[in-house]
Amino acid sequence: MKAAVLYSTVPAADSAGGKQSYAESRPLLVQELEQPEPRAGELGVSITYSSLCHSDLSVVDGSRVRPLPMALGHEAVGRVVSVGDSVADVSVGDHVVLVFVPSCGMCRACLAGRPALCHRAAEVNGSGDLLHGPALLRTPTGERINHHLGVSAFADYAVVARESVVVIDDDVPDTVAAMFGCAVLTGMGAVFNTAGVGPGQSVTVFGLGAVGLSAVMAARLAGASSVIAIDPNRGKHHLARDAGATAVGRPEDAGRLIGEAAGDGVDVAIEAVGSAGVIASCLEQVTRGGAVVSVGLPRPSAELSVPALQFAGAGKRLLGSYMGDAVPARDIPKYLAYWQEGRLPVELLHTDTRPLAGINEGLDALAAGQVVRRLFQA
Repeated sequence: MKAAVLYSTVPAADSAGGKQSYAESRPLLVQELEQPEPRAGELGVSITYSSLCHSDLSVVDGSRVRPLPMALGHEAVGRVVSVGDSVADVSVGDHVVLVFVPSCGMCRACLAGRPALCHRAAEVNGSGDLLHGPALLRTPTGERINHHLGVSAFADYAVVARESVVVIDDDVPDTVAAMFGCAVLTGMGAVFNTAGVGPGQSVTVFGLGAVGLSAVMAARLAGASSVIAIDPNRGKHHLARDAGATAVGRPEDAGRLIGEAAGDGVDVAIEAVGSAGVIASCLEQVTRGGAVVSVGLPRPSAELSVPALQFAGAGKRLLGSYMGDAVPARDIPKYLAYWQEGRLPVELLHTDTRPLAGINEGLDALAAGQVVRRLFQA
């Protein structure tokens, strides 16, 4: 099999303080590995397309600490090619979307109907193992290679837990399905599951990457009367309009646009940047009783300082949303049905497709805001 492996992190800035060129430093090594077989409870999946996300970049630059070496990638689509013992509901040939939280079904979060917060999944995702056993990948010299979020999708093949896949219809194009396991699931889930946006409400989305644009689409589907999309990159503004935004602008425009659309503040603000400062700004931008949903992943060292009286005094809420509080087996088919009905223009997220050999150049493009979702084919 072939996989892109990270052996050491590379900071976002070089020694002179300039932006790092990943095309030059080449932190991800695409190499041949021995192909493992699935154990009990696992599947072998032939990866057709994988998708590059900021969460991958945050591992490469060291802001999200993971055990190395690690085969990266957590958003993908593929076909099942082998089935381990005790798996009875998935067959060879099934079309599957890979999911980066393989819920155990038995911990307190799973039993409460919140599999995205599975305690066991958090443990094994943090250690680089799989839900049903230790890491299977090895370097050519026999050194252990850790799995990224139970998926390791920058590859042409992966062994994953049965709980890491959702079977989908055969006729969904892979270039569409590839983006449902993280971007669409997270952005739409933040609107539907975490915020519970309803008809007539006003919504602002800060950050127009794939997750933020998915949140814009979801807000319009939910019947929001105003959807204000904010990003400093003007190149993404037309995508937001096509996704359903009623107004778009840069951060300095947010106050004016919100005032014009919703008076004293919006009902819901979605923070899809990964910035403590933007979270604090969102709390100022929502109306009394409004909700801020934090979707982006700030650096672990980031701290939030806000006036405490905004909560009890103004009834505002700050809600965390991991993987969109999704139940993947329920939500992925539902969101795909919206796409099949022509109500969810997910194709807007797909910037282009490249060979896996260009993964390091893809990191540069993502860091520079030149792409939304670049797909890779091994």
